[in-house]
Amino acid sequence: MYVIREKFFSIGDDFDVLDGEGNKVLRVDGKVLSLRDKVVIEDLSGEEVASVHRHLVALRPTYEIRIGGEKAAEVKKKLFTPFRDKFTIDVPGPDDLEMKGNLLDHEYVIERGGSRVAEVSKRWLTIRDTYAVEIVAGEEPLLVIGAVLALDLALEREEKKKEKKKEKDED
Repeated sequence: MYVIREKFFSIGDDFDVLDGEGNKVLRVDGKVLSLRDKVVIEDLSGEEVASVHRHLVALRPTYEIRIGGEKAAEVKKKLFTPFRDKFTIDVPGPDDLEMKGNLLDHEYVIERGGSRVAEVSKRWLTIRDTYAVEIVAGEEPLLVIGAVLALDLALEREEKKKEKKKEKDED
């Protein structure tokens, strides 16, 4: 299990990803936020192990996950999903993953072919503004954590768009 702080993008600072016992296992560099909505995931020695960034030209929100400098997946919002958002984690080959559930409230599962790969939830924790990511043994933690962070980037970006539209409509 990993613990991630919610809404870190609006604050923009670095934060640690903790394991289930509260030990630091990764560091997310939130200071590299840019036009491309990029974050860097570092190991405890400060070496980059993964990154997530938004594609500037895409029909729908698309974020690329790189692990060890290599493209590992693209996280894309599915089109035409009435009443709830769904995101696909497009990995090389046929084993794509899907994020579904209550994405906004961090209560969702990540599945491959109908089998649960990971679950994201706030209900397991008493720490305010955090959520847990429980990953099935044998799955790549950096891929799952990268996908969860990509979703957070996409949701934060969507929220900012709505706020700007609301401000514009009020003028």
